[in-house]
Amino acid sequence: MSKGLFDLHGKVTVVTGGNSGLGLGFARGIAKQGGSLAIWGRSAAKNAAAKEELQSYGVRVATREVDVSSEQQIIAAYQALRLEFGRVDCVFANAGLPPASRSTLELSTQDFNAFLDVSLHGAFYTLREGARLMVKRAEAGEPGGSLVFCGSLSMFKGLAGKPQYAGSKAAMGAIVRSMAVEFGKYGIRANSIAPGYIKTGMTGEGELSPVDKYMAAKNPIARPGYPADFEGIAAYLASDASSFHSGDTLVIDGGCMVNL
Repeated sequence: MSKGLFDLHGKVTVVTGGNSGLGLGFARGIAKQGGSLAIWGRSAAKNAAAKEELQSYGVRVATREVDVSSEQQIIAAYQALRLEFGRVDCVFANAGLPPASRSTLELSTQDFNAFLDVSLHGAFYTLREGARLMVKRAEAGEPGGSLVFCGSLSMFKGLAGKPQYAGSKAAMGAIVRSMAVEFGKYGIRANSIAPGYIKTGMTGEGELSPVDKYMAAKNPIARPGYPADFEGIAAYLASDASSFHSGDTLVIDGGCMVNL
């Protein structure tokens, strides 16, 4: 029997922040296509709940408590991953923080740097260490791999009062494009995803709030996005179907960016 277009059997994907929200949406898309998963998150309880759900799709799932602001924790997590799975085929650098500030003038240097430690430095460490393992595998005769960063529309648009958020997303977009150029010779592709307004744990759950309705009104598809809307793109980017797709930023926003 032929394999499906996005078949992920035999592939291993890391998803940081994969125990809830968009990260769990990415993980579900991969699990539904048969891919094994390593879920890294700071909450043991959320990790356990995500593992139980994802295993219901009949796939192998490992979880680990990882704070991506720590380079050493990321390195240790990859070492554990190699021992347990023996390989990594795809990495989603998804872990991040909500932008709490409302004024650039009032944003302290300490808070600015603490935010970048997670959303910029942590994402870079996550993708760099994954790329190192992929390059080694390519040099041993098995090229390929997929590096994915979860950005936002602030990669293209100004975001008043939240320079740490927009800055980290835009900077990682440039880093991902640089990785696409550098690692293409190994068959490794690197792409970013730019979601529009998504209703997740960060923005609340349940019925649409006034904020949800206000944001959704900006979309030609007049609703907020949901984690389920990102299952397909995760499966695509993790699969061999995307083997010639690199250096891109994929916008998934209900048409918000073209509704000028």
